[in-house]
Amino acid sequence: MFLETVKSPGLAHLSYILGDAGKAAVIDPRRDHHIYLDIAAREGSRITHVFETHRNEDYVVGSSGLAAATGAEVLHGEHMAFGYGRGVSEGDAFEVGNILLSVLHTPGHTEESISIVMYDTGSSSEEPAAVFTGDTLFAGDVGRADFFPGREEEMAGMLYDSIHGKLLPLGDGVILYPGHGQGTICGGNLAARELSTLGYERNNNPALGFADRQAFIAHKAVERLFMPGYFERVHALNQEGPPPLSALPMPLPLDPASFEESASGGSILDVRSKEAFVGAHLPGSLAIALDKVSSYAGWYLPYDKPVYLVVERPEEVETAVRYLVRLGYEDMPAFLAGGMFKWEVSGRPFASMKAVHAAELVNMLETEEDFVLLDVRSAEEYEGGHLPTAVNIHMGELPRRSGEVPRDRKVVTFCGSGERATIAASLLEMNGHERVESCFGSMAACSNLGCPIEQ
Repeated sequence: MFLETVKSPGLAHLSYILGDAGKAAVIDPRRDHHIYLDIAAREGSRITHVFETHRNEDYVVGSSGLAAATGAEVLHGEHMAFGYGRGVSEGDAFEVGNILLSVLHTPGHTEESISIVMYDTGSSSEEPAAVFTGDTLFAGDVGRADFFPGREEEMAGMLYDSIHGKLLPLGDGVILYPGHGQGTICGGNLAARELSTLGYERNNNPALGFADRQAFIAHKAVERLFMPGYFERVHALNQEGPPPLSALPMPLPLDPASFEESASGGSILDVRSKEAFVGAHLPGSLAIALDKVSSYAGWYLPYDKPVYLVVERPEEVETAVRYLVRLGYEDMPAFLAGGMFKWEVSGRPFASMKAVHAAELVNMLETEEDFVLLDVRSAEEYEGGHLPTAVNIHMGELPRRSGEVPRDRKVVTFCGSGERATIAASLLEMNGHERVESCFGSMAACSNLGCPIEQ
């Protein structure tokens, strides 16, 4: 018997493959599904079942690809009409060797959400060993309940009933395998732990500590979590069934002249570090460091344009493509061969951006220099402490609200560490802002330097 967690960085997505006696099941696979085939082959097993705990919103599932490659049956909750697979209901059970996987209907995050309860039929115990909860219950938090406008309280009530009426009664010793770890946008305050037990969460999860059902609903009703626009596309893909991904797209290396010509009709994504980007970058390019692509590319990159890549090293191309296909991007034709060095020596124009030290920013505030300090953190982060005169626009809202940022004044972007600030600064520059600077270190540096903080 084996059970392995597959983690997708950036999305903090946790999927699982488990099996026994030559058979295996996968729970919530990511789109680049070949890792599950490799694990199954290593374990001498054939994937026979693929479970989806719900219609995922932040990544494209790989169920159709696995089904095409293995003949496995795709199973998801019956309370939503999917364009593929088969709906299952509470109590349905599936044998995978000595593993029995039983379905619980646990709505709240979505209407059709299910949890998968695992039993070891080869042992003398009839108690469940583990439960795979998708986005219903996490380590340290619970799932969002705001995907159905106008029904937030109803969905929160369902979520409460699912957790307290179905999951927790399974037993304190049952191992909890959630659909996400810390860093996901599908929950607010997840713990750094990526697994837990139901008993530990019962006693320590803040979201389970409310006095009663109504108090829980009231808490969820005022919860403020950002809803990226790309969720709608991923919802649609996952409900209809995304095309199977037989292999990753392989962008071609293009010399500067060919890249310039080809990329003129697309989006240029620079995945180098923020330090490299501010030093020199292609005009009109978007800066999202490689380890942040999964988190933020869907917020800013349109789906109707091809994506052209600027990387530090050629081996980073495959990683960038892998992250993009998980978000539903299909068209990545090329990358800049030789990177910025080849672009520079070709004599083509490049842009740069000033990086502002936190101490310099404080001096600018004290001398009342005329500029806009744009804080792109969440409202909760901003309210927890911000610099004087800072204007707060969440970085996810910047594409539709960039018109609120004056074009005739210098703009300094600010966040928690400088990563999001540089992404936002590159977007403003793309939109025609000519004097944009990024505060490196941002709030983290300010905390260490003792900057004036207001609340």
